[in-house]
Amino acid sequence: MHRYFEINARSHNIRCKLYCDGRHEVGRVVIFCHGFGSHKDNSAAEKFAERLVSKYKNAAMVTFNWPCHGDDVKSKLCLDDCMTYLELVVSHVRQQFGEPQLYCYGTSFGGYLMLRYLLQHENPFVKIALRCPAVNMYEVLTGTIMTEADRAKLQKGKEIPVGFDRKVMIGTPFLEELRTNDIQKAEFFDHADSILILHGTEDEIVPICAVRDFCEQKVIEFLPVEGADHRFRDPKKMEQAIKHILEFYAL
Repeated sequence: MHRYFEINARSHNIRCKLYCDGRHEVGRVVIFCHGFGSHKDNSAAEKFAERLVSKYKNAAMVTFNWPCHGDDVKSKLCLDDCMTYLELVVSHVRQQFGEPQLYCYGTSFGGYLMLRYLLQHENPFVKIALRCPAVNMYEVLTGTIMTEADRAKLQKGKEIPVGFDRKVMIGTPFLEELRTNDIQKAEFFDHADSILILHGTEDEIVPICAVRDFCEQKVIEFLPVEGADHRFRDPKKMEQAIKHILEFYAL
């Protein structure tokens, strides 16, 4: 059902994973953007892909590692590389499958990057579903994920390991990038109708109030999921999210 492949372009090596039935012509592709410290093999992506491919025979899903995530070879994380990775994945999928309809599913940091991508590029997606997007990524990193010890090291000019499945080394330059690229200040009215944001009411990483306010200001559809945490570790909550996203896609 899945296979690995790499995109080698513009001096970048992007490690990807394709979920596809293989017996039908692909006409619709979901690009999955994982969260901070995660990777292309994460269980949420696999669960969604299994449901997608089994239900829609001409659909496929591609997920990939952000720079410095999973088995990616880069050692320095920067927003420009993240944007280039997504741009190259979109281009590759279009060429590989003959201009299919594109959809996006982004989580946490991946949701932040997807929204930033929309500010810099023409929107290639029919629909965009974001689960617990870190619209306030700078505050999430500095105020929630980092410890006092981490912040003390940063003040001394040191880099610190941050993340979950794989620790990502970051320093003040990356944090400054996040601070100056605050998507909460941007307008998304041209894209709002094509975006759905789901968020767990018990999210311990990205406060639901920040995301709810963001959606109200940008006129984006917001769907709270009662009792769900940041990772939607409750299988029933995850199934609920998958159901809502597939209905939103209207495949």
